[in-house]
Amino acid sequence: MTTRIPLVPAVPEALAEELSRRVYFVSETITGFSLVRSGDEITAVDVTGAVDPVELTRKLNLVIAGDVLAQRPAKPKVVWRVAASGPVKDVYGELVDRGAAVEPGEGLVAVGEPVLSLMDRLDAGIQALVAEEFGAREFRYPTLIPAGALRRTGYLTSFPQFLMAVTRLHGDVDDYRAFLDALAAGGDVSAALRAHCGGFDHFLPPTMCFHTYHQYADGPLPAPALVVTARGKSFRHESRYRRALERLWDFTIREIVFLGPAGFVLDCRTRLMRRTRAWLESLGLGGRCEVAADPFFLNGTAAARAWSQRLLELKYELRLPLDADRDVAVASFNHHERFFGESFGIQDEAGEPVFTGCAGFGLERLAYAFLCRHGLDAANWPDAVAGTVAR
Repeated sequence: MTTRIPLVPAVPEALAEELSRRVYFVSETITGFSLVRSGDEITAVDVTGAVDPVELTRKLNLVIAGDVLAQRPAKPKVVWRVAASGPVKDVYGELVDRGAAVEPGEGLVAVGEPVLSLMDRLDAGIQALVAEEFGAREFRYPTLIPAGALRRTGYLTSFPQFLMAVTRLHGDVDDYRAFLDALAAGGDVSAALRAHCGGFDHFLPPTMCFHTYHQYADGPLPAPALVVTARGKSFRHESRYRRALERLWDFTIREIVFLGPAGFVLDCRTRLMRRTRAWLESLGLGGRCEVAADPFFLNGTAAARAWSQRLLELKYELRLPLDADRDVAVASFNHHERFFGESFGIQDEAGEPVFTGCAGFGLERLAYAFLCRHGLDAANWPDAVAGTVAR
């Protein structure tokens, strides 16, 4: 069943992407949607699902008023491009047919060869690059991050739509017994967990760099400036935006974090972007790096913060094609100014908050874009990776 939700006021066509990236987060009852256009405006949204039209109209227009209409439409500024020859073809269907990509649950994809080895090889290339360029310290962080640490990042109030929390049964024998009895009686697992769980004091981390800020919190850096790198799992609830290896709820990031004076952080970001560009050329991957902004949601300052990011060029995204009409962000290069230094109490030698920056590479996305460019046959891949990846 399709329900048309009128938009009052209408949304300019230039803000179509900002609208589209938020619709599924408005309500879980939405199972599909399309934008209704009239001239250069979007006048309604057609949604499918068992929706309440009155409530959905209220919710959708609330999000549009706060997060969409206040945005300043602007064509993304491209800071550099990498050219590559040959067609690009989406190979996800081939990966599924070969059993190299398996979907065990919503938003989840298990990968086998050649994706698995390719991810490792691409990650090794990034790891070697940052070790050579910066002498980066390597860490392996735990999966869970304390709720208090995540709160200090500002993520809870900036991106509530992505949050994935961890809980456990109440530490009480009566709750354990009641939970077991509910399961024995054939009860719904989710209902039993909701009735007997608590302790929401840990989250699944949405990105790896938060572990680094937590690691150095409430004290001086052990050196005037540091570069830290880590690889690990990150988690974001992408709702029905999930797709192939583009938007997973559970994915792998190689993160590089810069901490120190402003000049150091900005110089490191510039150098990493320069080295990344050369690395892409060696891999025969064409794409572009452009100014971007994060999808702030429902906090009253979404539009202003996104505009500030773009105006100050605090965030760059590296986008690689998946087919002739679609691309994906495989990496971002970010400058946080003193935000995390202040919120985590990370100090320089003078006791002032440090500046920070980070870069994150999504390894599933990167491998996916590589395969869409070069195909699944390793014999056709650049020499830099072909000899080390299983076929």
